[in-house]
Amino acid sequence: MPNRIAFLSMPALIGAVLCLCSTVSGQAAKPLTNDDVLSMVKKKMPESVIVAAIKSRPGEYDTSTNELIRLNSAGVSEAELNAMIAAAQKGADAQLTSGTSNADAKQVSEPRMPKVWLVRGGTSQELALEKTQLAQTKNKPTSMKSLAGDSAMAQAFQAGIGTATWDAATHMNSAFAGSAVQEAGSVLSGILAHRTPTVTYVWGVPSPASGNVLQTISPEFNLDFSRTPGVQPDDYEPEIVKLTPAQNTCRIVGATQGKADLSASPAADWQVYSHYLEEKASAHAEKLGPGKYKLAASNLAAGEYGIVLRPVSTTKKFSGGDVARAQGDGLMFDAIWTFQVPEEAQ
Repeated sequence: MPNRIAFLSMPALIGAVLCLCSTVSGQAAKPLTNDDVLSMVKKKMPESVIVAAIKSRPGEYDTSTNELIRLNSAGVSEAELNAMIAAAQKGADAQLTSGTSNADAKQVSEPRMPKVWLVRGGTSQELALEKTQLAQTKNKPTSMKSLAGDSAMAQAFQAGIGTATWDAATHMNSAFAGSAVQEAGSVLSGILAHRTPTVTYVWGVPSPASGNVLQTISPEFNLDFSRTPGVQPDDYEPEIVKLTPAQNTCRIVGATQGKADLSASPAADWQVYSHYLEEKASAHAEKLGPGKYKLAASNLAAGEYGIVLRPVSTTKKFSGGDVARAQGDGLMFDAIWTFQVPEEAQ
C-alpha cells in the first residue's frame, strides 16, 4: 500500500507514531486510547506501525462489543483490534496480580471460548463447539415441522459454508476472533424475490446427524463459559433443545421473525429471544458460579439434540451484526454442542 512516509525506517516510523500519539493525547505519558488508535488509522499510518505502537506503549482501551464494532466500522483492522484486546487483557492481568498473592494470581486467566464436557462415570469428554448457520425464509415460524418442510430454506443451508473458518476462529485467543467468520458466519438464503419488511430467521446446524452418539437417555454435562470474551456470563444459562432434521441437509435449532436487514445492523436492539421458536428438552441446570453449570437431562427420546446458551431475560437485546459474525453476545446465541440419542440408548 503506497504511503507518504513509507521511506522512513521502522524505528523512525514508530517514533513518528509516538509523537503523533503524544500530540493527540496532549501529553507524552498519557496511555493510548481507542480514539488515539482511530486517529492513526484516519491519518493512514501503516497497520504494522500502529500495531507496534499499541504493543510498545501503555494503553487504556475500551474493548466492549459495541466499541469494537464502532472501531471496525471506522476502518480499524482486525490486527489492530486484536493488539488492543491483548494490551487491555495484559493490563487487567497486571492490575489484578499486583495486589494479590501468588495463589490468587493463578486464578487470572486468558479469555477463552465456551466449553462443554460430557460426564460419564468418573471421566469427562469435551464436545466440539459448533456454530449454527443463519438463513432467511418468507414463511412464518408456526412450527419446527413446517420449517423443516421449507425446501428453499433447506437449500439455503445446503449452500452454506463449511466449518473450517469457524474452527480456526474458536481456537483464537481473541474477543474479535469471530470476525474470521464475518463473511461465512451468516448464510443468507437469497430466496426472497424482493425485499420485505419482515422475514423469518432460521438457525440450523449443517449435516443431518451429529457425530456424538450417546448410549444413554439421561446424559450429564459440565459447562464453562465464564471467560467468554465480550459477554457477561450471568446473562446466560444452558438449555438442551431437540433438533429437527430438515430434508437430509441440516438440523433446525430454532427460528424467529425480524426485519430483513437486522443481520447487518451494529445496533444492540434485537430482542432475538423474546418470540423464539424452539423445542426444549427436559433438563436441570445447576449453577456452580458465573458461567459454570452442571446440566443433566432426563429420559430423552431418540433423536437429535443440542446444548445451547440462552439469555436469562427474554428481553435481552442483541446486535444483529454480532449474531451474523458470531462474536460477543452473538457468539453465545450461535454456539451449540450437538449429540444424538439412538433408539437403543438406555
